[in-house]
Amino acid sequence: MNELTVNDLHLDYGTGAHANQILKGVSMHLQKGEVVALLGPSGSGKTTLLRAVAGLESPKQGTIAIGDRNVFDGAKNFEMAAEHRNLGLVFQSYALWPHKTVFDNVAYGLKLRKMGSSEIKDKVSDVLKNLGLGHLAERFPHQLSGGQQQRVAIARALVYNPPVILLDEPLSNLDAKLREEARAFLRELIVRLGLSALMVTHDQAEAMAISDRILLLNNGKIEQQGSPQSMYETPDTLFTAEFMGSNNRLPAKVVQRDGARVMLDIGGTPLQGTARGAGGGEPSTIIRVEEVKVSATPVENAIELPLLTCMYLGDRFECLFKSESGPEMSLRAYSKYKLEAGKYWLQLPADKLWVF
Repeated sequence: MNELTVNDLHLDYGTGAHANQILKGVSMHLQKGEVVALLGPSGSGKTTLLRAVAGLESPKQGTIAIGDRNVFDGAKNFEMAAEHRNLGLVFQSYALWPHKTVFDNVAYGLKLRKMGSSEIKDKVSDVLKNLGLGHLAERFPHQLSGGQQQRVAIARALVYNPPVILLDEPLSNLDAKLREEARAFLRELIVRLGLSALMVTHDQAEAMAISDRILLLNNGKIEQQGSPQSMYETPDTLFTAEFMGSNNRLPAKVVQRDGARVMLDIGGTPLQGTARGAGGGEPSTIIRVEEVKVSATPVENAIELPLLTCMYLGDRFECLFKSESGPEMSLRAYSKYKLEAGKYWLQLPADKLWVF
């Protein structure tokens, strides 16, 4: 059974001719023990969708159900108040009370629910222990690191055992190193506790690391959804392909097409590529940076370009190749070693050279 079901949700700001449509008929579901990431660029509607589920935004039409409880029904003009939806919320800013201890911050929602003090103590102690915060119960937020504050916000959302936890960019306030650690911690916690979670992020690496399924939003609609692996390796559209990875875009002309096999002309060099779903207007040809193979000698399905520069990334070099004459073309590729100046053959495997 679904823990959360959203059906044909429409939401706009303003009225009449000046209405700004944010959600344009979004449908989705979240199963028990599943983590779904809402991914997309700024303005795509992902935070609005999360806030509508939470009861903090009012949709115009559609339905939202938590388990078997209807919490919004546009046709019946019914909307359940946010505080009755029993959802765990973790905001981007953490929103901790600065004058309350860790214990009191986590206990706050239980006190509002008029729970007995001994039960509150047991529940709060249990959740703090689960999140590795037991020794920090008497500290105040300003005495905690960013990562610890984030865990307190998660503890507060989990303490009353909600059916669904909603996370709005939960890691965006942390620095890069902490983000990676927090990402692993959050995924481990979700799996260990069997949580059902809906998480907003604009970071595709974060979405792929934490979620079981990704919903990619584009301009108020779901562009594509699927497992992180399917979204990355088999994108249906150019938008998905470009959003989900780091790509080279090539100035290619389509010479011939036979089903999924496409013959291309790239700067006068004939190359074979693979047709994938919808682009927009003129065909677009792309290849992931990591799929470009660098060779000092001629190889199949390759173009020859001079090396412009190499940048050291720690575990590898990112090398930039650029044409000196003819149509301007630049390509990025990874290399284990720093390359010497000169020309190289850049192999573009046909199954990874995508034409949309």
